[in-house]
Amino acid sequence: MSTHPQAGAPSAETGAGEPADAPAGADARPEAAQDGDGSGPGATPPDPGTDDPGENDTGTDDARTDGSGTDGTGVDGGEADAEEGVSERGDTSDTGGAAESAGSADGAQGPTEAEAELAAQREVRERIERRKAEREAPIDSGAKLSGTAAELLAAVRAVESGERPARTFAEPTEAPRGPAPAAAPAPRPVTASVPAPDPGPAPSTVSAVRTVLTEGGAPESLAPQVCTALGEDAGSVLRADPWQLLQVAGVRPEQADGFARALLGPDCRPDDERRGRAVTVWLLGQAALAGHTALDAPALSAALAQRSVPAADEALRSAVAEGEVLVFQDALDEAPLAGGAPTPVADGTWEEETPGEEAPGAEAEPPVRVLIGLERFALAEESLADGLSRLVNAPAGESDGPDGTGGGGASGSAAELIRASATHALVLHTGGEAARAEPAALVVGALARGQRVVAASHTADGRDRFAKLLTAADPTVPVPAAAVVTVAGLLAGTEGPGRDAEGALAVDLLVVLDAPQLDVEGAAMLVESLADGARLVLSGDPALLWSAGPGRVFADLLAARVCPQIASRTPDPGPIGELTSSVAFGELPQVEAPGKEVVIVPVRDAGEAVHRTVQLVADSLPRALGVPPEGTQVITPGHGGAAGTRALNSALKERLNPGPGRFGGFDPGDRIVWSPAPGRSAPGRVVGADAEGLRLECDGAPVLVPREQVERTVRHGWAMTAHQAVGRRWPAAVVVLPGDAAQALSRSWVYTAFGRGEQHLSVVHGVEQALPQAVAEGAPKPRTTRLPVLLRGQAPTTAG
Repeated sequence: MSTHPQAGAPSAETGAGEPADAPAGADARPEAAQDGDGSGPGATPPDPGTDDPGENDTGTDDARTDGSGTDGTGVDGGEADAEEGVSERGDTSDTGGAAESAGSADGAQGPTEAEAELAAQREVRERIERRKAEREAPIDSGAKLSGTAAELLAAVRAVESGERPARTFAEPTEAPRGPAPAAAPAPRPVTASVPAPDPGPAPSTVSAVRTVLTEGGAPESLAPQVCTALGEDAGSVLRADPWQLLQVAGVRPEQADGFARALLGPDCRPDDERRGRAVTVWLLGQAALAGHTALDAPALSAALAQRSVPAADEALRSAVAEGEVLVFQDALDEAPLAGGAPTPVADGTWEEETPGEEAPGAEAEPPVRVLIGLERFALAEESLADGLSRLVNAPAGESDGPDGTGGGGASGSAAELIRASATHALVLHTGGEAARAEPAALVVGALARGQRVVAASHTADGRDRFAKLLTAADPTVPVPAAAVVTVAGLLAGTEGPGRDAEGALAVDLLVVLDAPQLDVEGAAMLVESLADGARLVLSGDPALLWSAGPGRVFADLLAARVCPQIASRTPDPGPIGELTSSVAFGELPQVEAPGKEVVIVPVRDAGEAVHRTVQLVADSLPRALGVPPEGTQVITPGHGGAAGTRALNSALKERLNPGPGRFGGFDPGDRIVWSPAPGRSAPGRVVGADAEGLRLECDGAPVLVPREQVERTVRHGWAMTAHQAVGRRWPAAVVVLPGDAAQALSRSWVYTAFGRGEQHLSVVHGVEQALPQAVAEGAPKPRTTRLPVLLRGQAPTTAG
């Protein structure tokens, strides 16, 4: 197929007639003090329209954690952070403790969903630490490392040997698997959730923090977030180390420096060890927002130098010695060249030593790279590798199908999936939207044989669509409500079959849909929750955007080839399916769309893009195709800019649901996106508001958002980003591509956005040749992860 700058059929608008201009007034919702459009202190002009892999969307800004200028490290020394308190990847600015609630229907009678999820995370992290304690002592390697790499390794070993103290390196010594978390031993029904307000930190703690913040010239409004990040002694901790303010999402190093100068006076110096350690942790946190689980040591040193840390290497050594970060040396794939072992150079690559530099007869050590990471993600990635290895190395099962093949009555790739999952504990399945029928056949067959089966989707919409597929696959097989859940609900214990006495999920087969959306922590929690003998099928579309959180679990597993991989041969139907399938292969053809399934609307500038979008949603699509405004979702690359989500939502609200915005810019009937936790977005509508907060309906369930959390967790939702939309589909999608969004486009972004409409796709096209160029060349930004190396050391590589 030939590449064409304008995908689709008619280059005309759906329907005739052009309404009067829809005013695009200012967004009624007040923005956070540190907004990504440069309105807040310390903010810088954002990269317009940015929505790259790993986005935390609502309540966020326009600045992207894209790692530009760092070869994909995510620590550019410039604007790698989220300006409004969160990057555009998960929708809460309070990433440390503002996870919203979605508790049980009886409110105060039980924990909220957020509390249950946090408890589950704590339980799994404790189990992860116990599993790490079981691991053997590290192999004595790295003798031929030099410079910073050798010094970092020496610092770690000094801590491990007890020569230097460490705050967080002490590990539990108990080896057995942890006790079961508090969970129902038997299956329990899923109930609608009404979140209860989070009581928050103690008033005395908040008061003490406010005093310190005031002395340092920082906004008192940061006090709750500081308390959440630093705990009960937040006031004294912050006074002793002012740079700990960087643990609050949205605070930048230059702001923390100003705070420290106000508190410490002449004792505040750029070479202060506390500053170096805090900036190190901050940079790794920003890298995690960009999807990295660790960073190469030379790249991190360079980023520290860009952040005016005078002795970057010493800052790294101090952070390692204090246990605030971990250091790893991972073997590289490449065999060493004739010269000997490689050594790190400034750009993060490896330079081969010359033959004359080694003593004759010395054994060449395998090439390694030194990585630095936060303990949280390092432990999760190691635990995930352990759990996946346990599945991969599990004894082969026997086919249990009626014909001895395990395929039952299925055929093609569906039968292959059924046979593979019958004989292997871990199976990967790839395919588009139509390919979901294949895991549906697997689930129905397992249910018919009386097995305990759970299918988990990334979103409630995906859950509901998959439940319909199960019914269509075999109406005679009853599907329990607990058999089709969301991943978040399953981990939190608010959905699914519950856990057994050992804390494992009561399942024989777990099928995870939307697998590319799994980050390392979520994947580790799922795998750790599987009992011995349980089977796991990870199914998803590898062409979609990657997870909002750090890691690229599904892509790493596909590349590692440690288990069977079943590639679906079921294509997505219709003109939209033809277009998205071509995009997945790097082509952007014109497609035949006799029913106006795909329409291109060319625009000259952002103002016209906003006008045309409102016209499509409010007039053209309802009139020509019968799709009401609530059945159309607008998707654009970022929140900021003249045609970002804020500008589009302002114009769409004024046209579709005008009002004064009496509660934080919202009125009853407004479409919204609510972010209960980082990486999770739930579209819904405003039902009302009262003294307790904003009342919403999201995915059919009532939600109460406390007043103080509205601004950072709720935004209007007529328009959203592709990361917010992934895992969901609507009857129609309008994808807006303003000219200033060209740099934000990638093949995976285009593929994800174009595939959100079931019946119709309109492309408001203002990027000219940038669109076909992004499709042809726009690979996802690289992510630094350790999972492939960890898997290579623990699991055998299969042929396919």
